Formats: sequence, C-alpha cells, structure tokens
Amino acid sequence: MSRVKRGTISMKRRRNILRQVKGYRFARSKKERAAREAIVHAGKYAFAHRKDKKADRRRLWQIKIGAALASSGFSYSKFMGVLKKKNIGIDRKILAGLAENNPRTFSQIVAAVKE
Repeated sequence: MSRVKRGTISMKRRRNILRQVKGYRFARSKKERAAREAIVHAGKYAFAHRKDKKADRRRLWQIKIGAALASSGFSYSKFMGVLKKKNIGIDRKILAGLAENNPRTFSQIVAAVKE
C-alpha cells in the first residue's frame, strides 16, 4: 500500500482560514488557532448584529414618523392604533419613507386617518 502525504490538505485548510482573516490585526491574521477563534467570534457578532440592525431601523422609522406627525397633533402610538383599526396596511418602513421624501402624501394618509 502506498503512503499518503496529507500536507496539501492541511495547507489548503490553513490557507482558507487565513484568507478569511485577512485584514485582522496581530496574531489573528497570522496564526491558525488565533485566526480560527477570530472567525468564530466574528460569526457570532455578525449574527447578533444583523438582528440589532433590524431593531435599529425600526426605531429610526418610529422617530421619523413621530417627527412628521408632530405638526398634525397626533402622537405616534395613537396614529398607529388608528391605522390598525381602519385596516390601513402600510408598514412603518413605507410610512417613514413617505414622511421623509413625500410629505404631501404622508399628510394625505394622516388626513384619511383623522376622518
């Protein structure tokens, strides 16, 4: 039976790991074990912060809608409650975009809700 040399496989694995940590600082970009740990931590942070980003966006939409409603005498919570009661199915992302970019359209929606 012939001998199998495994250097190419392990080098390929090491190369892939070190490619993923390109740009990291100190040992994390040079040493395999530190690089592997850095990849695991980076993955955890990326997963958690994707969730955080969604919450941050929603908070920003609420602030934009509330700021646009300030002149009409509506509070954000009352406005959203009336929207839900009247079955107007516009989500916060669209409302925030309208409030920022198309104030006239947003005021029409507010007028429709006030009726």
